[in-house]
Amino acid sequence: MSADPAAEADGAALLIACALGIERFALRGADLGAAAGAVTVLRTGMGPQSAERAVTRALTGRSSGGSGERRTGPGGWPTAVIATGFCAGLAPGMHPGDIVVADETRDPAGRTVCAGPRILADALSHPLPGGPRRAVHIGPVVGSDHVVRGAERAALHSTGAIAVDMESAATLRTAVGHGVRPVAAVRVVVDAPEHELVRIGTLRGGISAFRILRTVLPAFFHWHRSSLLPGGELDGHASPPDHPGRDVSL
Repeated sequence: MSADPAAEADGAALLIACALGIERFALRGADLGAAAGAVTVLRTGMGPQSAERAVTRALTGRSSGGSGERRTGPGGWPTAVIATGFCAGLAPGMHPGDIVVADETRDPAGRTVCAGPRILADALSHPLPGGPRRAVHIGPVVGSDHVVRGAERAALHSTGAIAVDMESAATLRTAVGHGVRPVAAVRVVVDAPEHELVRIGTLRGGISAFRILRTVLPAFFHWHRSSLLPGGELDGHASPPDHPGRDVSL
């Protein structure tokens, strides 16, 4: 066995879960060799139930409700899980293409604390050479089983949440339900209070969000490597949430 914990953890796995084919397409072109271990980009399908089933199969080899073995990497390192894809922003002033890093996810089944949100936010805030500027917000992400608009959007924002999607909360809750592991959620805003999908700017907003989603994987790999180092921010829970969300964009 290696005396170097970081070297031993090189094979630790990372599961990146998204719902839609277009989200998986945006994530396909990255250099997976930059990751600390094996990387799987999993398309779960839409909705919380689809996310629960897909993540359960990925982590245990069984369907939801099964009792399969927890999947870990060499040395017993648990598979880290990141939920990603598009979301609806809840806070006024958000724009399509903004990035949301969850410090926790919420749904009717409870809340899941995310590991290392500041590590992710810092990595995502750095502009890429020749790439688009990336505005990043940290705060709670709430789960829904339907598309949220208008008054319901405002009601969710009043609880402190800054974004809503259909899969992140179910993905992370299911992941930690199959064993203690680092989990995170990073979403790109495609729809915001002043830029709802029913409006004429939808196409432009979708293109902006797609372009930003294509840039996130290096930050995911940095977060994953950080999760393997003893004594770092990802050892234990993230710091208490700073509601209603903190803008850390450059």
